[in-house]
Amino acid sequence: MSNIPQVVLQKLKDLDPDATFSGSLPRVYASSGATYYVKLGSSGEAAQYTGEALSLKLMNTAAPGLAPRLLSSGILENSTPYFISEYKEIGTLSYRAAEILAKRMATELHSKDHASSEGFGFSIPTYCGVTKLSNGWFSSWDECFASMIGDLLSQLESRGRYQHLCKKGHLVKTDGNAGVDKKTGQPVIFDPASYYGHNEADLSIARIFGGFPSEFFDIYHQYRPKSSPVEQYDLRMDLYELFHYLNHTLIFGGHYAGSAERKMDNLLAAF
Repeated sequence: MSNIPQVVLQKLKDLDPDATFSGSLPRVYASSGATYYVKLGSSGEAAQYTGEALSLKLMNTAAPGLAPRLLSSGILENSTPYFISEYKEIGTLSYRAAEILAKRMATELHSKDHASSEGFGFSIPTYCGVTKLSNGWFSSWDECFASMIGDLLSQLESRGRYQHLCKKGHLVKTDGNAGVDKKTGQPVIFDPASYYGHNEADLSIARIFGGFPSEFFDIYHQYRPKSSPVEQYDLRMDLYELFHYLNHTLIFGGHYAGSAERKMDNLLAAF
């Protein structure tokens, strides 16, 4: 007997009408040979599913195949959000895949050809981990990023913790998951929380958590040089890394608060 809910089976049949299905969520096998990645959420997760679905759709428009292809998503009659994409067996990012990823990010995903006519930001809320990002549209990147940092600081303040960090953060305020498709050897970006912003901000989390060879950044900047003023590149990275340290403070607490404060101190000392 299938472990796949009937409402999901119907959505899969809409995609692959002549197939029968086996397996269990999130990996579903079709007799046609296709494998699907299927998620079901709770009614409270609807915005998170919607944000991830739109992020994947826009990323695949900019850089086809760089992220799993979204096939179907929406809200079921019982208010449950669902999400179906192609399934990719993802492994650790290899050196060769990192080289390809660097070039594709620089020339496709971050191409000015894919800039939004709305400005900077994103049309709907997204989630960075479990943290809701309110988003919205802004006429400048400065305004957009200040709002992103301010959003995190406000969430920290609302919890009544890290008050010294929040106070210092407001002074500063004046935003990756990647692996390799085991089948093709090509790089894959997954679990995105997209926004239209400064391309260098997208590199910051790779600097924090590793998994990317140093050559990744060299290759990226061969195709997309560092922004001016080049001498402030490392300071900009401190600022962009601060976003992720604040988010991890919000989610996990602990030593991430100290890392965030050190980034703030570096920035305040520079200006």
